[in-house]
Amino acid sequence: MTDIVDSQTRSRMMAGIKNSNTRPEMLIRKALHGMGFRYRLHDKKLPGKPDLVLPRYNAVIQIHGCFWHAHNCPLFKLPKTRTEFWQEKITGNQARDKKNVEKLMAQGWRVLIWWECNTRKPDSFQIALQEAVHWLQGNEKYLEIG
Repeated sequence: MTDIVDSQTRSRMMAGIKNSNTRPEMLIRKALHGMGFRYRLHDKKLPGKPDLVLPRYNAVIQIHGCFWHAHNCPLFKLPKTRTEFWQEKITGNQARDKKNVEKLMAQGWRVLIWWECNTRKPDSFQIALQEAVHWLQGNEKYLEIG
């Protein structure tokens, strides 16, 4: 199946996809801030520029889009066109994610991965939020909410 738009239009559309201040990120930031948590955003000094850095808790939170990081949920489907390109792109994202988590943990940071699908429904978001708060206040080094 061919694309319904020309390559220049597709390129412009893809370039417009945000990688920070996304809807899931804003939802999580607002909820945590409302609960009294304070954080820095996208610290360029840390591997992978984590979405949220909570120095008081020695923790970082990465909010992963289910498509871009190939989460095993209904939000991820490998495109049927240019499959090789997308497979390579997503595999590269996953490898970079793993390397960044390892670097962060080696520097002594605690790491939380929060998947986008847990922001879609209010019930699952509240459960995920409580898990995140419990993790922040605890000692676990790593947690993946998904």
